[in-house]
Amino acid sequence: MTTDDAALLRQTPLFGTMAPAALDQLASRAVRRSYGRGEVIFREDDTGDFLCVVVVGLVKVYRTSPAGDEMVLVTLGPASVFGELPMVDGGLRSASAAAVDLTTLLTLNRVALLDALQVSPELADRLLRSLGSTIRRLTDQAADLVFLDLHGRVAKLLLALSEDRGTGDANGLTLDLHLTQTDLANMVGGSRQSVNQVLRSFEQLGYLELEGRRIVIRRPNLLLRRAGQSDQ
Repeated sequence: MTTDDAALLRQTPLFGTMAPAALDQLASRAVRRSYGRGEVIFREDDTGDFLCVVVVGLVKVYRTSPAGDEMVLVTLGPASVFGELPMVDGGLRSASAAAVDLTTLLTLNRVALLDALQVSPELADRLLRSLGSTIRRLTDQAADLVFLDLHGRVAKLLLALSEDRGTGDANGLTLDLHLTQTDLANMVGGSRQSVNQVLRSFEQLGYLELEGRRIVIRRPNLLLRRAGQSDQ
């Protein structure tokens, strides 16, 4: 699998600029792990001794309250990297991660990453950029919880998901979520019932159509406005 693993690592922003020989060497030290739907990959406060790259499937990264409520921070598809923070600071996991679908991951331990940094010093810049992107995303999420109502947060989430994994044609943007409405609710800080009501109201207004877990976005410009963003 080394050749396939190197090709996958080459697709990631973190490892994509490494020299081919160094990338092949790193890929040879990677380990593939498979997870069933709903299976936990790691938990908050676990020892963070490896980072992950999604090969196939979908992963959610989340925090859990003492009462057991979830707040989904992000969902990640193929070629996404996660779990890198403990590789940098040596601390514990700051969040949990679980497979949403049947998922295969490529994992790299801290020793392999540190050795790669010695061979490819430019990797340090990419690692800092990756952590910076995470901080910006979390800052945006915190601001949305304060400044946007639930309708605005749902609109913004749907637009972000459609940009990341939607497919477009003359009829609109089709988003195959692979997520339940509970998952969506956990991503925007609402209840499943309230998010369902928001989606139904958007459908009635002609913004989108609901087809099970598939959503067809008909009027992205109106969702942009509802998310507090300009459509110009």
